[in-house]
Amino acid sequence: MKREGWEGWDQYAPFYDWENAQTLGRRDVPFWRRLASAAGGRVLELGCGTGRVSTPLARAGIALVGIDRSAPMLERARRRITHASTQQLTRFLRLVRGDIRQLPFEDQTFPMVLAPYGVLQSLIRPRDLTATLESVARVIAAGGTFGIDLVPDVPKWREYDNRVQLRGKAGGAELTLIESVRQDPNRRLTTFEQKYVERRGSQIREHRFDLRFRTLSVPQMTQQLERAGFAVDAVLGDYRGRPWDDRADVWIIVAKKR
Repeated sequence: MKREGWEGWDQYAPFYDWENAQTLGRRDVPFWRRLASAAGGRVLELGCGTGRVSTPLARAGIALVGIDRSAPMLERARRRITHASTQQLTRFLRLVRGDIRQLPFEDQTFPMVLAPYGVLQSLIRPRDLTATLESVARVIAAGGTFGIDLVPDVPKWREYDNRVQLRGKAGGAELTLIESVRQDPNRRLTTFEQKYVERRGSQIREHRFDLRFRTLSVPQMTQQLERAGFAVDAVLGDYRGRPWDDRADVWIIVAKKR
């Protein structure tokens, strides 16, 4: 049975913020805030998840709609809004459960669409990426901006088995992430087999799931964008706006709808 790229993310939800706080953190947020502040209207974020990017943008007064397929991820985003106890988030942030391959919005609704931190790499079949780019092209206004962040090191990870990647505490529990990596170069697929060991006193629980990613190169993604009706405006190599090269830490593509 073929697996879908969105599978695994519901199970990942309880651990997503904990892991990202120890890896990426929020070092990309200032970049997205700068870009989105020039939108001139409501911004759409693809794969908003737990609100790691969308909530700080809304706090900055940026009107934003976040869409995600995972109900557990969105529930954590809603809890974040509730705990913030601020009308700013309620006023500027709207969360929607939906499929980014078939965006549930009217044509030319948004002057800007954001796809942070490799969300498009979760589209593991070529037709999924094609459908998503066509859907974005439909809901974005003419001349609108499409910002994409790709994680370039994913296909470079060497395969390994049962490696302890992270340890720490979260919510009164001790967590250990034990990970295996599988590569399928012909399909450009990377699979992370995740095992979270959660210890609370003498009680131990294991949570297992897989996360799969398909990584295209910048020229390949550029070609896909052009086919969908976009023109690439800039390719950046970090969150401070430096020019891109194939050794860059991140691959950021900023495109305009023709």
